[in-house]
Amino acid sequence: MSMASGRLPTLPLVRHLASWATPWLARSPLSANQVTFLSMAFGLGCAAAMARGEWAWTLGGAVMLVFSYVLDSCDGEIARLKNQCSEFGGHFDTFVDWIVHTAFFAGLGVGVSRQSGEDLWLWLGLIAAGGCTINYFAGIFLKARDKTRAADQPPAGKKASGSAESHRNPETPLEWTVVVFRELTRADFWLVVLALSIFDFTWVLLPAGAIGAQIYWATQFIGFAREFYT
Repeated sequence: MSMASGRLPTLPLVRHLASWATPWLARSPLSANQVTFLSMAFGLGCAAAMARGEWAWTLGGAVMLVFSYVLDSCDGEIARLKNQCSEFGGHFDTFVDWIVHTAFFAGLGVGVSRQSGEDLWLWLGLIAAGGCTINYFAGIFLKARDKTRAADQPPAGKKASGSAESHRNPETPLEWTVVVFRELTRADFWLVVLALSIFDFTWVLLPAGAIGAQIYWATQFIGFAREFYT
């Protein structure tokens, strides 16, 4: 990937894993939407494992989350390779992202609460899950608003969706902070979960998620935050 194309060359790391998996999936009979469904199944399996509140289950759940992220990164490429791109597929992909992350925090909250006997962890998980939900619906609202604004512009002022011109690289420290927080930590969240689960420290994601999820959805309303592609 070149910087001129508007992409960051190294991150997110999940793209490198997906580049190995995509050729195998492309040769399989699975459709793009079925790959998305499998991503959801692994993500919900992760949440169920986290809810057990035991180290071995938590580690197994983290591994399932890796598969969920890889498949989620593959489905768009599979859709292009198999000529299966559709508006439904795009909405389904976004829906699955919401369900997986919401279930993850809720499941982790249940698990840590069971392990510790303290309801505080459950509430932190639910607050984080609520932030994920706000983010999902805020995204729907903003996309609808942007689509309406684009339709009102004269044809000469329109840019092709997904074109290189519609994305740019971060330049200022503030822009780098936003893109790292919003995109890179989101796309490689699986790595954070996996690392923490090995040392049985996934509980730290609950207070971090309860606060961070609210910051995350709020950054959607920062004008330049959606100009970057990672």
